Amino acid sequence: MLPETMKTVEMTEPGGPEVLTLGTRPLPEPRAGEVLVKVTAAGVNGPDLVQRRGHYPPPKGASDLLGLEVSGQVVGVGADVTSWSEGDAICGLTNGGGYAEFVAVDASHCLPLPDSMDAVDAAGLCETYFTVWSNLFLDQNIAEGSVLLVHGGAGGIGSTAIQLGGAKGMRVFTTCTGDEDMAYVTGLGAERAIDFKTEDFVSILREAGGANLILDIIGGDYVARNVKAAHADARIVQLAFNAGSRMEIDLMPIMLKRLTYTGSTLRSRPEAFKTRVAADLRKHVWPLLSKGEIGTHTHQVFPFSQAAEAHRMMEAAQHRGKILLTP
Repeated sequence: MLPETMKTVEMTEPGGPEVLTLGTRPLPEPRAGEVLVKVTAAGVNGPDLVQRRGHYPPPKGASDLLGLEVSGQVVGVGADVTSWSEGDAICGLTNGGGYAEFVAVDASHCLPLPDSMDAVDAAGLCETYFTVWSNLFLDQNIAEGSVLLVHGGAGGIGSTAIQLGGAKGMRVFTTCTGDEDMAYVTGLGAERAIDFKTEDFVSILREAGGANLILDIIGGDYVARNVKAAHADARIVQLAFNAGSRMEIDLMPIMLKRLTYTGSTLRSRPEAFKTRVAADLRKHVWPLLSKGEIGTHTHQVFPFSQAAEAHRMMEAAQHRGKILLTP
């Protein structure tokens, strides 16, 4: 018997981490094509912070609660769902609502827990793996031995990109700072950890022949520096802009090098696209997770009552891998 209400993490108003408080709501009803999930854990991600500040509204019809990924158990099945049954252990990508004891999730955006992976740790899989796979590798012909530059390698997106790049046979270079972060990213398979406070990633990448693929979450002056670090015909993917989204840039080297500069947000992509990404991950990436060849690293788990502290940790970039919340 399911309860009538559930604990949630609410936003009292847009603002800093202090606006996050505990609340109570009725359980969501799974619509056609959805499953109702009893949440084991929910991931904390950069878009959650942006939404909390009032700048990343949920799509029409989605929950206004934060939380874009969860792990848990299916406890209800909507009409037309044949892929999951009550009792199944899953992890899933949501459009919102993960910071709650129960959440309704599109059934085609759910994946089974990889073999031997802890159910709490699995909450940190979907947002980063969907994002990195769809932006860097989906429908792309990646040459073995090509060079991948990952900015912010110690975070959730970065650590996922390092592992997937290595699994693709790429030479992975990554920026971070501090001995612990540098040891962490090389442990994930990075060929070279670049301390952005003391080293110039442009000169290091040029010595390596230039980057064929660049993932950037920094923005600001990194945009022009990425162009300098890129090999001819490289692709540069912008997924965030922690140092700012506005800058001046010289277009001439982009033209001369025939560069592709692109970016995206996952939440606003069509549901059918996310379904395709989920299927591709299940085919190409989930077997690697089940074998332990790649994985997810949980930095710290907070209870819902400490959601504000979890957000403060992410904003301070004090983490390696994923920060999670549990009911």
